[in-house]
Amino acid sequence: MTPQTGQREMTGAEMVVQALRDNGVTDIFGYPGGAVLPIYDELFQQEDIRHILVRHEQGAGHAAEGYARSTGKPGVMLVTSGPGATNAVTPLQDALMDSIPLVCISGQVPTSLIGSDAFQECDTVGITRPCTKHNWLVKDVNDLSRILHEAFHVATTGRPGPVVVDVPKDVQFATGLYTPPPANATHESYRPRLDGDPRAIAAAVEMLAGAKRPIIYSGGGVINSGPEATALLRELVAATGFPITSTLMGLGAYPASGENWLGMLGMHGTYEANLAMHGCDVMLCVGARFDDRITGRLTAFSPNSRKIHIDIDPSSINKTVHVDLPIIGDVGHVLKDLVAGVKAEGTRFEREAIAPWWSEIRTWRARKCLSYKPSRDVIMPQFAVQRLYEATKDRETYISTEVGQHQMWAAQFYGFEAPNRWLTSGGLGTMGYGLPASIGAAIAHPDALSVCIAGDASVLMNMQEMSTAVQHGANVKIFILNNQYMGMVRQWQQLLHGNRLSHSYTEALPDFVKLAEAYGGHGIRCEKPDELDDAIAEMLAVDKPVLFDCRVANLANCFPMIPSGKAHNEILLPDEATDEAVATAIDAKGKALV
Repeated sequence: MTPQTGQREMTGAEMVVQALRDNGVTDIFGYPGGAVLPIYDELFQQEDIRHILVRHEQGAGHAAEGYARSTGKPGVMLVTSGPGATNAVTPLQDALMDSIPLVCISGQVPTSLIGSDAFQECDTVGITRPCTKHNWLVKDVNDLSRILHEAFHVATTGRPGPVVVDVPKDVQFATGLYTPPPANATHESYRPRLDGDPRAIAAAVEMLAGAKRPIIYSGGGVINSGPEATALLRELVAATGFPITSTLMGLGAYPASGENWLGMLGMHGTYEANLAMHGCDVMLCVGARFDDRITGRLTAFSPNSRKIHIDIDPSSINKTVHVDLPIIGDVGHVLKDLVAGVKAEGTRFEREAIAPWWSEIRTWRARKCLSYKPSRDVIMPQFAVQRLYEATKDRETYISTEVGQHQMWAAQFYGFEAPNRWLTSGGLGTMGYGLPASIGAAIAHPDALSVCIAGDASVLMNMQEMSTAVQHGANVKIFILNNQYMGMVRQWQQLLHGNRLSHSYTEALPDFVKLAEAYGGHGIRCEKPDELDDAIAEMLAVDKPVLFDCRVANLANCFPMIPSGKAHNEILLPDEATDEAVATAIDAKGKALV
């Protein structure tokens, strides 16, 4: 093989480290094992790339996701063969559903042993094919550098997502030619479309200009597209005066304090956002995918609206909801042209035309759908999140969550003003995500505040990563809303299954204060509302990882709520959520899904 410009001879293991360096990687999360020891040996002999040793490969993946979500850069994980790779499946699927750029490098048994059921062998490529954008098994060391560069390109362009590069041990030992990444990466069969069709954008401007009851429905794709897309979304709202709502993954793209903000949409979204979606006449969907938690019953979803859908992923168009005007392209690119078109037609976007619509929205807002009954005796979970928000809102703060009631309360009561500050598992709903994700954010932003709002059940899924936080100085604050239940499971058992609480009560919870101390962190317990502010101040002042055991009302339910299979206008509010009302709202056959 004749060397090309910039090529150098090196081992496969050296190539892996050099490719990470050349692709701008400074931090990776991993766990060593026999099939990746050559790579770990190379990591030991350099100082450019920091390796964060986790305690479980799932933790590595979620930490890499938190790193990626908070920076916009790809997260990188390094795992061994067999169980190392299979433990990575959950974060890979999580990243796929939430469009998180994640590069997983896995070790594999030597090529001569593949297919022989060798020690710690599994079909990594076969197992991960459904949960990645693409994956590769490297059989020739001379292909390794090209594949690694390609992996970063695929993970970070188009609709971002996870990729896997499976590297057999003999390929890591072998010597070949390393090629630096090309200046302009292209791939013959992978060319995401960035610019929208000008005719479609012009038609969208025309449709929006004629709207009397418009709404902008934004999603995580706006954040994934980058800061320019976020700025353009805000510019579009200002230029049109339209109301805007968001999916769980899109929080922060438009500021929660903005006057046009209706709050989050969906099953536990606000009354005003859901009724506006139901009653709109023109819907602009920007970087969202019409998932089931947003749409409710499809046959009743926004029945009288014309729909515009902007998405870089062609497979998301008309997948679940038929739209009138699809625009395929990168959100940032399309919004730039759309904003220009709206401004050119500025006189047609008169506020008076949609004044009656805003008047109706204000009546829905007046219902104060997020209200709850305060208590002087017990900490209400909503109150806990509100006090945390007040204590941290003026700091550079990254909020991660586990999955459950606390996740929804965090989305409802913590106001996000900027993108990339909200780290949560949306599509897959992965318990155990939040703690390692907060570590990833803390590693990426050591001078910022990284807080995980957790549930007492969910946080135990990857509690071992407290050891990772202590070892690597990730100053994370784990704020546990401890109700001693798997709260969302209990809520649905109450509403759907005759209050038969089958295994949703946790009878042997650890003492979180002692557990924090056992890991070398700091533990705090708070049980009284009037002591909460001081306890939060203590949490923020301690210069080490903290487990904060916030004892909240055991049986509080999360409202508003759209029962599964129901339409947006069948939303239940807290003051309506009697047992009789819930029973009436939910299908008599009990076929709702959690």
